[in-house]
Order: sequence, then structure tokens, then C-alpha cells
Amino acid sequence: MSTINNAGFLDQLKWQEEKTPEANPNQALTQEDFFSLLSQQLSMQDPFEPVDNDQMISQMSSFATVDGINSLNEEIKSLNTMMTSGQALEASGLVGQKVLVPSNTGHLPDGSEPIGGVVTVPTGSQSVLVRVEDASGQVVRTMELPTGGSGNVDFSWDGTDADGNRLPTGSYSFSSTGMVDGKTEELGVYTYAHVSSVTLGGADYETVLNLKGLGGITLGDVLAVAEG
Repeated sequence: MSTINNAGFLDQLKWQEEKTPEANPNQALTQEDFFSLLSQQLSMQDPFEPVDNDQMISQMSSFATVDGINSLNEEIKSLNTMMTSGQALEASGLVGQKVLVPSNTGHLPDGSEPIGGVVTVPTGSQSVLVRVEDASGQVVRTMELPTGGSGNVDFSWDGTDADGNRLPTGSYSFSSTGMVDGKTEELGVYTYAHVSSVTLGGADYETVLNLKGLGGITLGDVLAVAEG
């Protein structure tokens, strides 16, 4: 009798070991887990008090909702990856180009390369002047834009002072005034800068364009792109 009982006990342990489910490393219920639990619930319910149909439908609906949200999250991650890759490709194509930035500061490089920019000129403005200031705030050059222009009017400074002397490389700021309806007004000025490199962004941070002599600016802040 003892041998028979021990054998039965060992068989029971073996059956339990075979039935032990594999551990889920993610500690999250899968669709198979849900249907397994649902089957266990149906098989062990009291015949005289069966599970309410509405309750069962509610459980199935809840699982379907969670499963749908998980699938949507995966699709969003995939979309973000595609958008990040597209943005990286777009940004890398700007290396060596000039971009218009929302700043009135430009970098004068070595050689004879000028600094360009844009002045926002209201319709009917007259005597539109552009002043160039060095890092100390001293005005080193004043230029007058052609009359009759309006909207975004381009300007270019060759890097020389009023006597035609080439000024040293560095950062220079620009300001502009014009006569608008008989009054002198400050006008908006934006400058072009060269893109020297790109710092690619990701899901938590934006792609940054590194501008020669001026630092970085996010890709979304670029106002326009011009030939290098």
C-alpha cells in the first residue's frame, strides 16, 4: 500500500510540473493568458450560479480595449521612428547650405564672403536703413535699402566699414529703421547662417542644426533655406 501511495504521489507531482506555465519575463498578461483564465473561470463556475453574460462580455471588451491600445502604441512607435528618419534625412541635406534664422546676429567668416539677411519692410516705407554693429555695440557700417520694396527685402553686407576696410571675423548684429506713415519705426531683421553640421534628434529631443560661428538652432525654427 505504501508503494502504491508513493507512486501516486510522485505521479501527481509530475503532472503538476508538466502543467506549470512558463514564466512571462514581461510580467504582463497576454492574449493566451486571458483566454486561459477565462476557460478556467468557465470550467470552475457554480452550475447553479453561472457567470453573468454581461460580466463576461465586459471582461472581454476590457481585454480587447487594452490589446487595441497596445497595438496602437506599437504603431505610434513605428511612426515616430519613420518620422525621425525622415527628419534626419532632411536635416543632413542642409549641411553646407544657408538657412534664414530668427536672429539679427550673423557671423563674418575669413575671406571675402558677405553676410546676408532679410528686413521686414511694411508697404509704403521710405528711407529704410540697415545698421551693422560689432560685438561692442559700435556701428561700423550703415546701408540704405532701395526704395519701393516691401515684404521680406534681402540685404547683403560685404564685411567692410564705411572706408572699404575689411573688418575682422566674428559676430555682428544688424538693426533696421524706416519711415512708416511719417514716423521712424524699428523693423524686423533676420540673418542667414551656414549649417556646418547636424545633431540628429530622437523621440525626446529635436534635431539641431549647428551654425558656423553662432551655435545651434532647432530644425523647426528655420525660416528659409538658400544656396550655400
